[in-house]
Order: sequence, then C-alpha cells, then structure tokens
Amino acid sequence: MTQKDITFVADFLTEHFNEAPELYNRKGKYFNVERVGQYLKDEDDDLVSPPNTEGNQWFNFLKNTTHLKESPLLFPYYPEKSLHFVKRQMEGVIDQCLQKPADVIGKSVHQAFCMSLYKTSQSEDSTPQLFKLPFLWNDKTSNIHYVLFTMLEDSISKIYILRRHTDTSRSVSNGILAVEFGNFLSNSINESSDSRCYSCLDAHFYDDETITVVLKESMEQEGKERVLAQLPLS
Repeated sequence: MTQKDITFVADFLTEHFNEAPELYNRKGKYFNVERVGQYLKDEDDDLVSPPNTEGNQWFNFLKNTTHLKESPLLFPYYPEKSLHFVKRQMEGVIDQCLQKPADVIGKSVHQAFCMSLYKTSQSEDSTPQLFKLPFLWNDKTSNIHYVLFTMLEDSISKIYILRRHTDTSRSVSNGILAVEFGNFLSNSINESSDSRCYSCLDAHFYDDETITVVLKESMEQEGKERVLAQLPLS
C-alpha cells in the first residue's frame, strides 16, 4: 500500500467511527465509502475506482525482476477486480492443483478386506453412533497397521485393536481382538465389595509396544474416577 492508500483508510475510519458529529456533514475532504465497498462486491465487473499502483514497492520489484515476472508460481494480480473475483480465481487454481493427485491416489486405493462390525436398522434416522474413537498407528519396524476403536452400546468397557500387515497379501494372527477393562482395578484401598466397571474415554499408541488409555468409572455417582493406564501391546 502507498501512503496515499493508508491516508484514505485513516480518513474513512475517522469520519465514520469517531464520536465527532461535526464531521458528518462535511463534504469534499473524505472519500466515498464506495472506494472500500467496491472491493467486497461479489461480481465480475471492473472496480469503479481502481487503485493507483504507482510507487508500490512490490510491483516495482516484480517489473524489474525478469525471472519473477514470468514465474508461474506467483499468483497474477488483477488491479481492476474485486476481492471476490480474485478469491474465485484462486479457488479455481487450487482445485486444479488438487485434482490430479486426487485422481492418482483414488485409482491406487483398493479394498484389502471387509469385516462386519455390527448391523443397524434400515432407517438412517434411527441408526445410533456405534463406532467411536478410531486412532491409527503404523509400526514401521514390523510393517503393521493398527487401528484402535471402541463400540458403544453393549461393549463400552472394551477397546478393540485391529491390525493388518502393510503388505496386503500377508496376514497377521489375531487380526482383531478386544481388551475388556471391567473391574480390573478393584484392589484400591477405598474399594467396596461392589465391582466397578470402567469405560474408555480415549486411547492412543504411546509407542510401538505400548497403548495409553484414559478410563472413566461407569457408575452413576459423584466423583467418578479417571484413570490413566498404559497397557503393553503384548
């Protein structure tokens, strides 16, 4: 921006956002709001009052630098157009950049296997959210993908561990298993004879051999316990 542009904006703010009623009726000194509003119109027409780029350091720099002036990496400048027009142009360029990778990646992805986890009713409106907390981990040493997730409803005290070899032609033993927490923490000093049940709030791999879980006591009472536990994958 030039100093003249900054002065225009400063005068506009002074006139419209300052408690000085004596300035409201003054004519001639302040520019019309259209100089600002024209940039925000969602139309392709040229600006009513295009900016004066004379003396702009960035434009002078580009004019005097041949390899930058012709560079396809610089987004073209449209001094006669509004910001909405420029935004649409930029979105079009970005979409074009992303289309080729999307096509290539899409064609290279295929289904390795299919596993049925649960069945729901035909009505989408009444389908509950049963699949929760998916967390992915890739063990590069063993070339194995892991997915941690929980199933709501009847198995809130379980966490499921799914593992697959990165080479889809190979399989691993115990492709999916469940760890049930139940009342395994019932040895605390304040524990009564009633068994406690814990559900999993969150779970992540800590490293290739350890899973960190945040557990919540499931009993309906005040002061529910929260437990941070680390489980060896073995």
